[in-house]
Amino acid sequence: MAPSSTNCCTPSAAWVTCWSGAVTRRSNRLNAIALRLSALFTLVALLVFVLIGGALYQQVDKSIGLLPEAELDARYSVLESSINRFGNPEHWAKMSSKLKLLSEEDKRIHFWVISDDPAYEYGHPDAALRAFAQGPTGVRDVQLPGEAYPFKVLVSQMPAREQRPKLRFLIAIDTETFRQTQHHLLVALISLAIIGVLLASLLGYWVAKMGLKPLIRLSEEAQKLTPPRLSGRLHLDALPPELDQFVNAFNSTLERVEQAYTRLESFNADVAHELRSPLTNLIGQTQVALTRGRSAEHYFEVLQSNLEELERLRSIINDMLFLASADQGSKASKLSRVSLADEVATTLDYLEFIMEDAQIEVHVSGDAEVNIEKAHLRRALINLLNNAVQHTEAGHSIEVVITQSAERVGITISNPGEPIAEEHLPRLFERFYRVDASRHNSGANHGLGLAIVKAITLMHGGEVFVTSSKGRNTFGLYLPV
Repeated sequence: MAPSSTNCCTPSAAWVTCWSGAVTRRSNRLNAIALRLSALFTLVALLVFVLIGGALYQQVDKSIGLLPEAELDARYSVLESSINRFGNPEHWAKMSSKLKLLSEEDKRIHFWVISDDPAYEYGHPDAALRAFAQGPTGVRDVQLPGEAYPFKVLVSQMPAREQRPKLRFLIAIDTETFRQTQHHLLVALISLAIIGVLLASLLGYWVAKMGLKPLIRLSEEAQKLTPPRLSGRLHLDALPPELDQFVNAFNSTLERVEQAYTRLESFNADVAHELRSPLTNLIGQTQVALTRGRSAEHYFEVLQSNLEELERLRSIINDMLFLASADQGSKASKLSRVSLADEVATTLDYLEFIMEDAQIEVHVSGDAEVNIEKAHLRRALINLLNNAVQHTEAGHSIEVVITQSAERVGITISNPGEPIAEEHLPRLFERFYRVDASRHNSGANHGLGLAIVKAITLMHGGEVFVTSSKGRNTFGLYLPV
């Protein structure tokens, strides 16, 4: 029977279709990825600008804060010698004129001279200022009435000279200009940071879009891979190394999906064939029996024949259910320590009549003990021995060899027979797979025996193998110690 037409409702097809839909959704989310990357760029840029801007502002603020004191020191160094030189009222009048001229030239600067003798005072200091002047010398801050910003004041003590008593000399400078400079600097830094963050966000989005272009191309290529056209692969040049790895992994996955899809199509055809034959026989025999009256003996023969076909159907269904359970990850649980030689002997006793009818002898060598589920092991041995008997001519012998190593034990069953082509060996343990495409002897063997052997072996954590060389075909399995 030819393979059935492609059905997109098969599990593999559904998987690929769902995957293609997922790829489409991922492609639609690439813009969201770009936005998230842009947001990350923005956060990084914001952090960098805050750290650098904060450090820069602190340094500049510190430097600006030192400027008033530096200017006060410069003024004081120029006036100190002049004040100390004038020791009588006539000369002091000249000093007062000089201080007045300096105050008019620079409105930021204020001078006060406080003395016990009013003739040597300057600047009309009020009581609060007099009290402030009596404090320690040096640079201090004072808030003058009507001023928005405090003044930096340098308070110095002048010794008495000639007729002049000792003085308290105050030089004050308005800090409004410096404060405004600090404010303008802060505004400039914040403005530059905002502009920089916006530029980083826009450039980050553009960079992310450019970086995601290969992914967009991959998504477009992947969307073309829909059942039953699964033979295509992703072939894009000049990909980044990370995407090369992804493409290779995806192509490998797609290859496995394609193989599974092909096997599933073949499996569907094989199941239909295996089930159709006994059903056709049942229907045909029953229809013939019902065409006219029959004897009780004839009806008994028909029912007996139908029972054989029903037994065959039940065997196929049970085997498929067992394989489905194994595919779901079932593990052997009822383990017991057994001798493999004893289990082989028990299996041969069960197959004694089959061996006699086929005129075949079986030679067993070796032994090992292993933890195994007896029922499963015997089923696997029966399938392997039945397979060997079916392909061995009368008068020949089958060799069963049991080996043991530090990590595993092996059971090999070899028989003389026609060589098996190399391309068939990897697939002999697949369901319904036959080297003979004509399904020779399909009535006695429905093609699930070796698949069940593999399932049982995997349930015990082992592996199966097959070789064909020098006129002997060898099937076997390895089980962990």
